[in-house]
Amino acid sequence: MAKGQDEVRITDPSALRALAHPARLTVVDELYQGNERTASELAELTGLTPSAMSYHLRALERWGVVERAEARGDRRERPWRAPARSLSLDSGGSKSAAAATDVILGGYLQHLRDEFRRWSLAEAGEDEVWRKIAGGRRSYLWLSREEAAAFAAELGDVLERYTSGRDAASHPEGARRIECLLAIVPEATEHPSASG
Repeated sequence: MAKGQDEVRITDPSALRALAHPARLTVVDELYQGNERTASELAELTGLTPSAMSYHLRALERWGVVERAEARGDRRERPWRAPARSLSLDSGGSKSAAAATDVILGGYLQHLRDEFRRWSLAEAGEDEVWRKIAGGRRSYLWLSREEAAAFAAELGDVLERYTSGRDAASHPEGARRIECLLAIVPEATEHPSASG
């Protein structure tokens, strides 16, 4: 996938299983913020050795989740980057892929929970704008197929407006990183089949 595309969509069950590793999820989290990092920098971030990190990066590269960036400085360092601005997961109904997706989403939810905990300890000292944008909301929507399509398009437009061209190196002055984990889950209309 070429640099600058909007999304890397993971549908292959093997790729989902490969992604369901704590160190790999940390790498994805770091690179999909627009950062470029070397294997050594990512190894330090995850507590792995550089050779172990190189193994994980090559595995992620095979599935199109990360790619090599331009060489730095003396051209010996070749950092890694995300090939797109976002990563989405689709288990496609496979039981093994659904299990891997569950592990990945569990990691995301735990990270979000930790961020909420840190925020709640600091929130009292923040100004009103940051307090108003923060929080969680749970809603139940009853949508027709047409409304669901329109809802998805509108959400996509809003996210595109605030993510397009913005990464760790090119955000507006005074900007703060905001974690946004959006989950939309239609109620299942059938019981899962025994096949996987």
